[in-house]
Amino acid sequence: MDDITLKGHQLQKQTLFKSDRKRVYRIPSLFYDSDKKIFMAFAEQRSTVHDSSTKHLVLKTGTLKEESPGVRTIEWSELKVVEEAHLDGHRTMNPCPVYEKTSRTLFLFFICVKGVISECWQRFWGCNKARPCYITTKDGGQTWSGVTDLSHLPDIKRWATFAVGPGHGLQTESGRLIIPTYAYASCSTSYCCISCKCSVPHALTLYRDNEGSSWHFSKLLETESLECEMAEVSDDEGHNYIYCNARSKGGYRVEAIDRGAGFETLPAGKLVETGGGCQGSVVSFPAPSEGAMADSSQNKWLLYTHPSDLSNRINLGVYLNKSPQDPNAWSKPWIINSGPSGYSDLAYIEDGWFACLMECGAQKETEQIACEVFHYSQVEKGIAE
Repeated sequence: MDDITLKGHQLQKQTLFKSDRKRVYRIPSLFYDSDKKIFMAFAEQRSTVHDSSTKHLVLKTGTLKEESPGVRTIEWSELKVVEEAHLDGHRTMNPCPVYEKTSRTLFLFFICVKGVISECWQRFWGCNKARPCYITTKDGGQTWSGVTDLSHLPDIKRWATFAVGPGHGLQTESGRLIIPTYAYASCSTSYCCISCKCSVPHALTLYRDNEGSSWHFSKLLETESLECEMAEVSDDEGHNYIYCNARSKGGYRVEAIDRGAGFETLPAGKLVETGGGCQGSVVSFPAPSEGAMADSSQNKWLLYTHPSDLSNRINLGVYLNKSPQDPNAWSKPWIINSGPSGYSDLAYIEDGWFACLMECGAQKETEQIACEVFHYSQVEKGIAE
């Protein structure tokens, strides 16, 4: 565990997955089970930094501990390979958990990609080799179900390729389960045609309603967009809607909202994209009431993490938005990791506490995946300085 001090705020960064010459850990995914009071941290285990070298999904579970007044950390288990998340002849990628509260079941979504076929190859030839899958657990990852393969869904046949997450999904107040997804929509309906090299990515959702057994894809966002995360937000009048924050190929992040009739892209705001793009994470949480956190508050705000540099994956920032429908309402970033920073995943715990799983390192962001726990009051102070 490394102690770091940022602008007077002491944080404790815990290394969960450390890369070495034989294995590289990438693509963090974090879930907090408020029923069992446990964390579940997932990642890809690879033999190199390249996507095509992915071997397994791995898992660590943890419990929250109070080190001292105002300082909390997580006590983590030993690493475990999630062997059930596997299809023969395929590599497993993009962990993306979502929790169904009524049945207390965690769905772990991922994609299984045939052999070592790259996303670039699929995009060029217009031949999708990715399959959406999930496994489930009711005991915090001690045991898992077999794999459910959703590659029969008709939309998949129209795409050059696609992926879920990575990061986390959500269950809405109405009971709908939502998995953030993006797909490369083929520009041609012909099979394996070279013209499909112009396929364009768009974010969308994979969803299921009210404990039903059928999963469906939503319509694609009209705006070009990639890896995404989503959150349900409520305003002062109690109206709920889904907020989407997606990776772009440069410039500004893509933000959109769905009030029930499909996603509408918001005007470009203040969230800049890093270089050619990087995944980011977003969660909603109850707005503070009279200086205190009120988890029963109807009004929800947003917290977002992403590298804050315009060109390079460095300096992971935490951003706050108190008016989620306004893309210009984002705060400046509070930097929680100085130096190389890559993909991240946020989880809201309770009573104003958050946890962030992040790729980071001294020289490269692929050196380790670490976790930091912080409170809303630290976010407020950090963005104010």
